[in-house]
Amino acid sequence: MTDRDATPPALPVVVSDEHRHHDPPYELNAGQRVAPVWERPARVDAILEGLPDTDRVPARTHGDDAVLAVHDAEMVRFLRDGHAAWRAAGGPEVMIPDTFRSPRWAAGGRRTSSALGEAGWWCVDTATPVVAGTFRAARAAVDVALTAADLVVDGAGVAYGLTRPPGHHAGRDYFGGFCLLNHAAIAARHLLAGGPVAVLDVDVHHGNGTQDLFWRDDAVLYVSLHADPDHAFPFFSGFGDEVGAGPGRGTTRNVPLAPGTGDDAYLAALDAACEELLAFAPAALVVSLGLDTSRHDPMGPLELTTAGLAGIGRRIAALGVPTVLLQEGGYALDHLGAQVRAVLDGVGAPRG
Repeated sequence: MTDRDATPPALPVVVSDEHRHHDPPYELNAGQRVAPVWERPARVDAILEGLPDTDRVPARTHGDDAVLAVHDAEMVRFLRDGHAAWRAAGGPEVMIPDTFRSPRWAAGGRRTSSALGEAGWWCVDTATPVVAGTFRAARAAVDVALTAADLVVDGAGVAYGLTRPPGHHAGRDYFGGFCLLNHAAIAARHLLAGGPVAVLDVDVHHGNGTQDLFWRDDAVLYVSLHADPDHAFPFFSGFGDEVGAGPGRGTTRNVPLAPGTGDDAYLAALDAACEELLAFAPAALVVSLGLDTSRHDPMGPLELTTAGLAGIGRRIAALGVPTVLLQEGGYALDHLGAQVRAVLDGVGAPRG
């Protein structure tokens, strides 16, 4: 029996074809021009190939209030309008800044009125190109996430939002790392109406944006397992001694993992993290589901097998918490379908 002959995961998969509007022809990654970009529409096609018979639910449109509860309104405006202004000022089709704000500048730097310079005020790297359709796609990803959250609130038990572009590197007033709007944080904030929320981030890269957004919030537990930032993006956050501050001290938990970490060590670390999640007693769980922990992935240094990814799914299911799964990274196109299928098979059927 092949993978595709097996019974598909019995959970709703929320989708939107609007993601295709974010399709940059190139990016600059580690000083190299990369074309095609790693984070491209084919990722969604590859994932859906592994889910041929699932219950696909079209994303419903939501208002902007949920976005603005998480992100700076001026950054949202820039993502919506900045590319057009960049082009009008003579910028090329792909908007990539070459000058970035730094906290080391006097007074923290000041925003510029230059349409060419403003990109570097909001964006933190050169690997997150913006094109004409980028905001449309990022905004649709938020609708995917909120639709999945609504399904869980309405009793689905678990729902998977096929979000693209990813989101967990986007903070209140910055974006980068392929991420524009932080749909996991937006969904978590939305779910707080029902009680405390936990965010479990299993992407290979630390979710610096999600951590920042809930750094002082004692109603949201953020737990991240990721490659050691001494060896992987985002380099400057995700260390084990980062635990939150003020009212949120103790509600951030980082588990950096050495390059080469495989199934056994990863799942043991996840078991310990799940104990902390259960102790927090969340009313809902949001999972930032990165598949770039795989040994096949070109973007990460960990060595999980497909069986290890299935183990992640089983541990999520064992928590018994209403769960929203949202797609983050995962760039091994030939393996993505089997990988997401393994996780969703591990998660299993909806729980009432």
